[in-house]
Amino acid sequence: MDLLKRFAKDKAAFIGLSLLGLLVLAAMFAPLLAPFPNDVFDFHIANRLQPPSATALFGTDRMGSDIFSRILFGARITLMLAGIAVGSALVIGVPIGLIAGYYQNWVSDALMRIAEIFLAVPQIVLAIAIAQTLGPSIENVILALSLTYWPFWARLVYAETRSMRNEVFVESAVALGASPWRVIVLHILPNIASPIIVRTSIGMGATILTAATLGFLGLGAPPPTPEWGRMIAESREFLPEAWWYALAPGIAIFLTVLGFNLFGDGLRDILDPRTRRSV
Repeated sequence: MDLLKRFAKDKAAFIGLSLLGLLVLAAMFAPLLAPFPNDVFDFHIANRLQPPSATALFGTDRMGSDIFSRILFGARITLMLAGIAVGSALVIGVPIGLIAGYYQNWVSDALMRIAEIFLAVPQIVLAIAIAQTLGPSIENVILALSLTYWPFWARLVYAETRSMRNEVFVESAVALGASPWRVIVLHILPNIASPIIVRTSIGMGATILTAATLGFLGLGAPPPTPEWGRMIAESREFLPEAWWYALAPGIAIFLTVLGFNLFGDGLRDILDPRTRRSV
């Protein structure tokens, strides 16, 4: 309860949580909130590139579809894509970091050298290369992000496990005959959960931004899927006249990434008092 009170007092973190709450609600109730839910994937040439109005709050796109409706349905794709990609990166990176951090042998060194090879190349460049090779699709974007993002968690968990390995309670568990896996799962992992949670929250924002970049480059979901990055890419040929076409998905990406970053900062301040900001 005390942690919740501190979180509520952090205005920035509360704003981030509010933005994420709105995003989740928008994704869950998109069919109910969208003014034209049945027209998201359809063409209405007579209504194309209409400016914002009472009927079309954010205007219409090149297909004549309501941009506001497409933004709402795009929230579903954004959360699904980021959630699966980050979850997959966690499943890969956390066990590798735990094993490499606890054991001190050639396997540990080999695992971290592999992670460092991935980290040596900017993630966005590697993700673009993988997505370009595999072809444009949501599945390939998820695979590209998962394969390029796991080293960040592996490196974090490796460093935390190394520092935790020499703690008294870990050495006591080993002295009492606890198996290495028991020590890792029951003693080390729960004590390094805080930085993993914080990294996951901030990583969601970074993943969404990278996914939007891939969509902008034409490597994401194929049209007419309402993916925010692709919507911005499609608007380029109609700028600056149809300014609303790029503005709406751009604001959606900005607020989503901002929400995850503010929420992650708030979690870090609560879970690690040493980094707490003055609010």
